[in-house]
Amino acid sequence: MKRLDWYIIRKFLGTFFFSIVLILSIAIIFDLTEKMDDFFENQVPLREIILDYYLPFIPYYMNMFSSLFIFISVIYFTSKMAGNSEFIAMHAAGMSYHRLMVPYAFSAALLFVLSVFLGGWVIPKSSARMLHFTDKYVEHFTSENARNIQMEVQPGTILYIESFQRRSGIGYRCSIEKFDGKTLVERTTADRIYYDSLECWHLDNFTQRKFIGLREELHRGNRLDLTLPIIPDELFITAQQAQEMTTPELRHYMQRQRERGSGNVKAFEVEYHKRWASPLGAFIMTLLGVTMSSRKVRGGMGKNLGIGIVLTAAYILFSTVSTTFSVNNVMSPFMAAWLPNIVFLAISVPLYIRAAK
Repeated sequence: MKRLDWYIIRKFLGTFFFSIVLILSIAIIFDLTEKMDDFFENQVPLREIILDYYLPFIPYYMNMFSSLFIFISVIYFTSKMAGNSEFIAMHAAGMSYHRLMVPYAFSAALLFVLSVFLGGWVIPKSSARMLHFTDKYVEHFTSENARNIQMEVQPGTILYIESFQRRSGIGYRCSIEKFDGKTLVERTTADRIYYDSLECWHLDNFTQRKFIGLREELHRGNRLDLTLPIIPDELFITAQQAQEMTTPELRHYMQRQRERGSGNVKAFEVEYHKRWASPLGAFIMTLLGVTMSSRKVRGGMGKNLGIGIVLTAAYILFSTVSTTFSVNNVMSPFMAAWLPNIVFLAISVPLYIRAAK
């Protein structure tokens, strides 16, 4: 690394963090204005507003839109350097266009590592406080009742509960079916099922049928004790709670739900892939920003910033639409998370080759 490299790195990171502070300050003001009535109506303590909502709010949205902040930052300071003819001096000194990209790539790599670490391990823990605050005071999204639950709790064991109450831990009208391959070997139904502890469940007023060849054994009773590897909280996990899981926890949860045959994992898969696609977008946005703004053009910085804002809006819209398609089973979660990066990479590479010439 030479002095010129550190000069570009300082400009890159300095502009990036300055733009974050500026834009998030404006976002907090708008958000506070929108939620002020909810805070007053629920008499929310100021300490909770600051520590449980806005303190996690800053890193959460900073990481979510990091690639977009990078794009705007690169366009801003690169256009300014091009307007001051600094790149002309660099080329005159023998620095090639490819060599010029080294400090940009180094800065993008630092932000990539930071984004992966924050998004995968730090932010999920702080987001739990923000989501709990939102659920308690602003918008209630957790449910106390679940209906028509069906999942594979063990290999070959299917649990169905018509309705379950979180507070009491009691479910009504349940059935447990055990299969040997595709053959039903046992079916137990009960009027009630309730959780005890350590994955211990109890059935009230049960009827148990065991199918042995052409014979059937029938047992009835008032209570049956079972061990099922599931706890009541797993029946109430919502898509919003994917943000509370670290990357290893999210991967383990998706694997476990797939084994159980649960279909409610699309939002979790999108969240998992986005934790890798969004940080990698730092390299793509850096490449696109440099190729757009490294030439001194008529119109100066304003023209480049205008194009950058339009492309940023298109990127956000593209990401939102693809996520919606994935949740509605129109597109796979992998494509929903990576398609915006693929499209913008396809735009960036030809522009880079053209700019290098």
